[in-house]
Amino acid sequence: MIHKSPYGDLDIPQQTLTRFVFQNAEKWGNKPAMIDGGGGRSYTYAEMVSSIEKTAAGLSARGFSRGDVMAVYSTNRPDYAVLLHAVASLGGALTTISSQYTADELANQITDSRACFLTTQGDLMETAQKAVGLCKIKEVFTFDGAPESVDFAELLNSEGSLPQIEVHPAQDIVVLPYSSGTTGLPKGVMLTHRNLVANMLQIRSVPEEYSVTENSTVVGVLPFFHIYGMVVIMNHALSLGATVVTLPRFEMGNFLETVEQHRVTTAYLVPPILLGLSKHPMVEQKDLSSLEIIVSGAAPLGESLARAVEKRLGCRVVQGYGLTETSPVTHLGISGEGKAPRASIGFLVAGTEAQLISPSDGGPVGPDCEGELIIKGPQVMKGYLNRPDSTSEVIDKEGWLHTGDLAVVDDQGYFYILDRLKELIKYKGYQVAPAELEGILVDHPDVADVAVIPSPDQECGEVPKAFVVLKNPESTVSEDDLMKFVEEKVASYKKIRRLEFIDSIPKSPSGKILRRLLVRRERITQMTDR
Repeated sequence: MIHKSPYGDLDIPQQTLTRFVFQNAEKWGNKPAMIDGGGGRSYTYAEMVSSIEKTAAGLSARGFSRGDVMAVYSTNRPDYAVLLHAVASLGGALTTISSQYTADELANQITDSRACFLTTQGDLMETAQKAVGLCKIKEVFTFDGAPESVDFAELLNSEGSLPQIEVHPAQDIVVLPYSSGTTGLPKGVMLTHRNLVANMLQIRSVPEEYSVTENSTVVGVLPFFHIYGMVVIMNHALSLGATVVTLPRFEMGNFLETVEQHRVTTAYLVPPILLGLSKHPMVEQKDLSSLEIIVSGAAPLGESLARAVEKRLGCRVVQGYGLTETSPVTHLGISGEGKAPRASIGFLVAGTEAQLISPSDGGPVGPDCEGELIIKGPQVMKGYLNRPDSTSEVIDKEGWLHTGDLAVVDDQGYFYILDRLKELIKYKGYQVAPAELEGILVDHPDVADVAVIPSPDQECGEVPKAFVVLKNPESTVSEDDLMKFVEEKVASYKKIRRLEFIDSIPKSPSGKILRRLLVRRERITQMTDR
């Protein structure tokens, strides 16, 4: 059975991302567009449009042209949006990189994406320079004018003219975030101008009570390198004339002070932050009365937690669902009594279709039956960069994107995510690929075999846990030794946080790790220990 959105289809304009986001900017003029909550440069709408044009002209003068890729390795700041739209205006693509990446991880993404320029910030320059030594980069810019780089201000002050570039919205890639997909190592997700424009219109398709408006103030604390932060927080809010207050990272005290000081009305968050809001004593010390709605995404949100936050903060809490491969939103809930149950991810957004299929044979499942969620819509990616085989594994011949998530839909059309068929670990909303961690651990001289699984955790949702088979049972290597071995090679959110020695890794006749057996064992162990 094909499920369709109750909000109908979409008429998607043939506009570039920048044209769509800033088409009404003149009306908002001197209204604050983005405020740096960390005390850096802020912009009105007029200043932002002007700065985008100047930055694009400056980049063009330095050799950046249509089809080129710019890598950005930075925390959240208003300049992030200026860079994105300057690159987009030139027909280029921005590959967004986690500010927690190590030099090796950074170099790998730069190389794989074929980025020719890198923009970063002073406190990340040491890592950036190590990465640049491992790959080919023409020039390095820094937002704060760090030594041995070109100050971003030089681009902002460019007196050159913006070249006329013909951009094809449905074909040209504008952002290139990386995702592990359903399995394997991170891959470049090719998202076009049309993908992002469509998704912003789809977000608008939900009832008016949910919508961001020009009177909204949105807190930008989720990372812009993640598609959730880039599209839902940054671009969607700017396209509607809202003010976005950026924070470089989440810290409860600073977050609460920002909400209070700037009278934030809308917060896009993840379940671990909501857990903190439900329990942290500092919440009672701040005036959070301006907060009207919290939208939770990136990981499932329990109904009891949603209710606890609503009761404590006096605001509405809804959740949505999406993937990097879908730009990202496919579902959104509607708040209020009689609306979507809080455990539901809501309805399909406009222009989106879905099916639930059997994980075993791919056939349709019956009413009220669990099945793998597959999606079709204009927000679905163009494909994985330089990986046609991986693309065909996720998008079938009929254009359905297979999410790898187990779901069910009720008779009213509300969807619920039950579990993940895919192997991806979600640590505080961050994606962690087991294969990447296994590849590192197996290189340790004392390790014979390894499997990494998601281990349930109340605070983080899931944490990476490794089951390790030692080459020599008499080895003196400890759990801490191996966890530190991995920690030195990956971003902090990818660290192995639990490790257990085991006699053998369960595998299929073809040699594939049977993670589900380890996951089942882990859940039984945790239940027994309670």
